[in-house]
Amino acid sequence: MKRLLSLTLALLMICSMCIFTVSCGETNEKMLYTEDTTLGTGAKTITFNVEHKDGTKIKFTIKTDKSLLSDALLEHSLIEGENGDFGIYVKKVNGITQDYDIDKSYWALYIDGEYALTGAYSTEITDGGEYTFKVSY
Repeated sequence: MKRLLSLTLALLMICSMCIFTVSCGETNEKMLYTEDTTLGTGAKTITFNVEHKDGTKIKFTIKTDKSLLSDALLEHSLIEGENGDFGIYVKKVNGITQDYDIDKSYWALYIDGEYALTGAYSTEITDGGEYTFKVSY
């Protein structure tokens, strides 16, 4: 009986360590910005919102001379991703990665509140426009 109890406790400790290790891995990344921020000096002004998985919402006012959304966001290191046939596949926004291959989550783009039918690479900036990346599943 003592041996069974010892074995059970050992298994519980191993499971706890695994859970701790996995949960710590999720917190390694840090948001680049944690509060509303204004960036840039260009002629066009856009609003860029980020809605993180934890519910945090950050609003950026971006002044830019770029014509494509991806270029304006890359200019300030607000997005990162992989280049492909259809432009950049955004995997990281404001320093936080969402990876469909890992947990089926991804960064979804919204333009003026509507789900975008284009990616950031092919989205023309409209002066006064509002663009949002939200975590989606």
